[in-house]
Amino acid sequence: MRIGVLADTHSTSLREIPQKIVDALSTVDLIIHAGDFTTKEVLNGLKQLGEVKAVQGNMDSNEIKSMLPVKEIIEVRNKRIGITHGSGPPWRIEQRVRGMFDQQVDIIVYGHTHKTQNKVIDGILFFNPGKVTSSFGILTIEEDIKGEIISSR
Repeated sequence: MRIGVLADTHSTSLREIPQKIVDALSTVDLIIHAGDFTTKEVLNGLKQLGEVKAVQGNMDSNEIKSMLPVKEIIEVRNKRIGITHGSGPPWRIEQRVRGMFDQQVDIIVYGHTHKTQNKVIDGILFFNPGKVTSSFGILTIEEDIKGEIISSR
């Protein structure tokens, strides 16, 4: 299963997202957005491309915040994915986002820092696709989990 991952779009519509990302998201099985859409139009545009799992970010409108949770856990091919936006300064963010999930997870997808991360820490893949003006991510889940960060340029 291939999952397109993005965060920190900070956009008012899907037209503001690089075409390379939109094209890639059109080919995946699931889209995960880790917050900071800014407006509902971006969420609605992503839903036209496929199934979307998403959480709210600190920069999202009140309308988005009323629609989306702060965190969510989904299961894909017997792998548990925790999704959150993250908060606070970039240093030690992995500890903060890990602390948000009291259940066992295999992957934590987050955003907020605008910096990419694709690293296993204590058996958990911490995956941040970065900001869409720079990058996005693809998670491939089969027997193993593979994360890939892709330049959006």
